[in-house]
Amino acid sequence: MNKLPRVAEGEWRLDRHARLIVYEAERGDELLTVYDCAAAQKPPSAQVRGNLVRVDAAHDLRRTPTGYLVDMREKAVLEEQAASHYVVRA
Repeated sequence: MNKLPRVAEGEWRLDRHARLIVYEAERGDELLTVYDCAAAQKPPSAQVRGNLVRVDAAHDLRRTPTGYLVDMREKAVLEEQAASHYVVRA
């Protein structure tokens, strides 16, 4: 399931108020769930398995018992770096 707007092959646009919820797993894989807006009551726009390596855009990060939340503060791009490795760039 991926309804994010594609920028290029392996790159998707994130809105300014997007929220990424990262669920950490014991095997090392993570589940990244992307919402268009942290406040909206809508289903997620995308879910991918992999690791969020870093976030190079303005954001707030909050730890949770099952992983962490990344609330974007500017428009950004979710970019696939390698197999199952993702980066968020401004």
